[in-house]
Amino acid sequence: MNIINSNVASQVVKQTKSEVGTLHFFNHIAVVEFNEGTHIDLSTAKKTINDVFEFFGNEKPFGFVANRVNSYSISLMDVPEVKSIFPNLVAYGVVSHNHAGRMNAEIENNFCSTYDIVFDNLYEGLNTVYGRVLEQINLLSLN
Repeated sequence: MNIINSNVASQVVKQTKSEVGTLHFFNHIAVVEFNEGTHIDLSTAKKTINDVFEFFGNEKPFGFVANRVNSYSISLMDVPEVKSIFPNLVAYGVVSHNHAGRMNAEIENNFCSTYDIVFDNLYEGLNTVYGRVLEQINLLSLN
């Protein structure tokens, strides 16, 4: 299910498009829906990275959800560099809609140093990632 066809579409604060896909921004979460057949690496995702940085900056804690409504490839070797660009990225999730997407998401999970990141439906992914962001915001407010 695409964000625009979901019950949370009305909560999207901002939306941007690039040659690799569409970003949907909520107050504390960015959801990306990459285009079919796209290869995602630091150079192809440059606009996406810039859009996320422009929206959240490098201090506001946020979560990122990849809604795998299409099949695409990702350069997992770029994950450490993306993490360094976004020190305020506190939660990540991948929503898979079929078996192949789930297998790819499981491989991505091996490159993440956070909780289990693979979800079977959009609402589960959004709720879990949002909860993890709120946990970090609460920890920061206690300090």
